[in-house]
Amino acid sequence: MGVGELKLLFWTLSMLSSVLFSMGFVPKDNYLIDCGSPINTTVSNRVFLADNSQYLKTQGDILANTSNSITSTNASRLYQTARIFEGTTSYSFPISLQGRHWIRLYFLPFQYQNYNMSTAMFSVTAQNFVLLSTFQPQNGSVFKEYSLNVTSDNLVLTFTPAVNSFAFLNALEVVSVPDTLITDGAQTVNPSGSFQGLLGEALETVWRVNMGGPMVSALNDTLGRTWVTDGNFLLNQNLAHAVTGTANYVNGGATSDIAPPSVYGTAEEMNSVNSTNPNFNVTWKFNVDAGFQYLIRFHFCDIVSKSLNMLYFNVFVNSWVVAQDLDLSDNTFGNLAAPYYMDFVLGSSISTVLYVSVGPSTTITTVTPNAILNGLEVMKMNNSEGSLDGEAYISLNGSKTKVGLIVGLVAGVFAVLLSVAILFLILHRRRRLTHDHHSKSWVPFSLNGGGNTHSSVSKFSKGTITSATSELGFRFPFVALQEATNNFDESWVVGVGGFGKVYKGVLKDGTKVAVKRGNPLSQQGLAEFRTEIELLSQFRHRHLVSLIGYCDEGKEMILVYEYMENGTLKNHLYGSNLPSLSWKQRLEICIGSAKGLHYLHTGSAKAIIHRDVKSANILVDENLMAKVADFGLSKTGPDFDKTHVSTAVKGSFGYLDPEYFRRQQLTEKSDVYSFGVVLFEVFCARPVIDPSLPREMVNLAEWAMHWQKKGQLEQIMDPNLAGKIRPDSLRKFAETAEKCLAEYGVDRPTMGDVLWNLEYTLQLQEADAQNEADDNSTNQIGELSSMVNLISNEETSLTVEHLDSSQVDDISGVSMSKVFSQLVKAEGR
Repeated sequence: MGVGELKLLFWTLSMLSSVLFSMGFVPKDNYLIDCGSPINTTVSNRVFLADNSQYLKTQGDILANTSNSITSTNASRLYQTARIFEGTTSYSFPISLQGRHWIRLYFLPFQYQNYNMSTAMFSVTAQNFVLLSTFQPQNGSVFKEYSLNVTSDNLVLTFTPAVNSFAFLNALEVVSVPDTLITDGAQTVNPSGSFQGLLGEALETVWRVNMGGPMVSALNDTLGRTWVTDGNFLLNQNLAHAVTGTANYVNGGATSDIAPPSVYGTAEEMNSVNSTNPNFNVTWKFNVDAGFQYLIRFHFCDIVSKSLNMLYFNVFVNSWVVAQDLDLSDNTFGNLAAPYYMDFVLGSSISTVLYVSVGPSTTITTVTPNAILNGLEVMKMNNSEGSLDGEAYISLNGSKTKVGLIVGLVAGVFAVLLSVAILFLILHRRRRLTHDHHSKSWVPFSLNGGGNTHSSVSKFSKGTITSATSELGFRFPFVALQEATNNFDESWVVGVGGFGKVYKGVLKDGTKVAVKRGNPLSQQGLAEFRTEIELLSQFRHRHLVSLIGYCDEGKEMILVYEYMENGTLKNHLYGSNLPSLSWKQRLEICIGSAKGLHYLHTGSAKAIIHRDVKSANILVDENLMAKVADFGLSKTGPDFDKTHVSTAVKGSFGYLDPEYFRRQQLTEKSDVYSFGVVLFEVFCARPVIDPSLPREMVNLAEWAMHWQKKGQLEQIMDPNLAGKIRPDSLRKFAETAEKCLAEYGVDRPTMGDVLWNLEYTLQLQEADAQNEADDNSTNQIGELSSMVNLISNEETSLTVEHLDSSQVDDISGVSMSKVFSQLVKAEGR
């Protein structure tokens, strides 16, 4: 065979492969029904059959139609008719080939005779999975798409009306899905690892998005899917640039069944043409239901590069890096513009918001910074009760059984067995530790400072020996902390955080302490443990929680703090039976917290950025004096000639600075944003994220800013404060919180400015009517800031090296109220 013939053969095979890849999947099962319709309906070249009750197991239902013209074309034609179910009704579809199937449900309520479908309430189950629970489609059309792995010869779909109600359905699809569409190759997001069992999960399509391109209809998708545009999800459209190209499907890679060419042939890339700093992320925001795991599928196709190995970028889910320095050419068999997808499973959380981002590699600097995303699918996974929509009853063996009850009984038996095993291990460990540790003396741990010094080496100090001031902290033997906490008695737990549980403890001399014991399975570990010790060893301040000591024996990582009698600010605001705080008490706690944060930002050559400011990390002592706590995520601020620190995003949902999240650029203003959320939390006395509320109310910061911009913030205040806040005090407080939540850090005040305004807010609250301040500006933030900063710097510039511990505790006690009283009162001016 000659060279020419070989070339012809390779060309023919290549063309044949392309044709094969472009051919759509032919489903073995393909049930399309236009419910309630006496005739067939064609939509996007697919024929929905007339509803003749062939697959219904029960009768007595009603065929309904509307004379109203909904619209004249496309899928809307399916909504002209419906089938109404007055009692529990089931469809039964024979399955030719077991495996994953689409179940697609169409709903649009309308009035038919005495049936107002907008009042219908019902549940839908399939193969013992709850698809819909107490569902009530009230406004507009609703399309639901699910995929289930059918493991029997019949798929039974059951509609169960609520008491004194009915169910209805406009159209229905049950269609086979290729086995290759969902495989067991997903990775977990946090912690990173492989996820097993995806094949058996029921999935609901929540979002399916075409990045950088137009909407893709079912007509142009081999599996009849619809892909919406991404414009409504982009957080900052100026940071993204749409590009188009041609997808090159290759043997062994993603096929058009995974996503069509119209998805892989478009993308959003970084719009860095006019940017002086290309180190930013392109971010999309999606609303999701809390309490469920999600399968997140990223679709990539490098249609922007001219050659291989020219594009390296990072991929994020929320604040976690799921793919670092991703080079698509390494995953597409060395082919350019070849489709590629990645699956990740995100664990359940209370958040109702999902962020996905792409950004340039920060470690590979030999290529032009860029990042792309072509498409995204977000699919909800069934929970432990087999439900995709909360709690419902499903039929098992002919009787209605609550899934949660079965799961609860199994879990209860398992919990008893687990408790016995844990008790045995604890008793065994205690005997071993008691035998191993004979000395109960304290050993000072290593700190920088003067005075009496002791040498110490611990596993985070990399073998170096440093000196320590003995008064500042001690290294505790583990047995001493066991005794102090009654062997870590669970009834002594006073808090639980990302690092582990916090126990109340009593030392031998009667000193009360808070003992934070690291959980080996925690997301936080050695780095946070080291950061906490190093930071609190350097700084002492009246409004920062003091570190007394630590323990790092074996695998134990334990921190010992001064005990704060009144717990967290969060517990005083909601979620407990503690008495409500007065407005003055709340302001004083905010002022104390602001002083602690201001000291962190200004008390040394480099600012310390807390990174996890929230009400749960603000503690109050027996006199309700506030102290900032939990410095495990803290970070040293930028050098004098820099504006920010580039670092991975860490923090808590609801409090996280959106600019820091998008750009991964950390500044002191990130703490200011979080503190602004705390201020609204203090005012409203509700969680910052509450999934039980209507969608527009879930996020406190967004909800509060909505009312603040309307000038009606008092509409959402804590009812306990009603009529107890002077209008001027409320206005100044609201302005301060609003400025803290500015979209961009450059527009936010410093903590010194925030402190000034909170002191001013308190002055306005306490002022007599005749001496009421003339608050003639809504822009007082920043006014006289140079004077305040001078005072603040004088207050906080002293360091531990110049003062003993008693003096250090007093350096923040200089109340600025005397200064402010002269500035605020008219005669003082």
